[in-house]
Amino acid sequence: MTELITTASASPARSLAKTISWRVLGSLDTLLLGYIFTGSLKAAGSIASAEVVTKIILYYFHERGWAHIAWGTRVPKPLSAHPEPAPVSSDSQAR
Repeated sequence: MTELITTASASPARSLAKTISWRVLGSLDTLLLGYIFTGSLKAAGSIASAEVVTKIILYYFHERGWAHIAWGTRVPKPLSAHPEPAPVSSDSQAR
């Protein structure tokens, strides 16, 4: 059975992996923009490398903070081939 993964149930390790992959993409973007604006690969590299550490830390805590907020999330419904019958109340058993 396939288990649904929600942001609220993401482990810290998953958040860290997402943080790093996002940061690599973001740093490449910063490097490209830095080069476009300055025309200097050295300046662009300095800008991109300076923001790597701070952005990783900020994103990790941002991700973990959102993991504690239920707004906008849905509780996954169990996948079952045979739905369970409704429980019988004590009123219907007495009759």
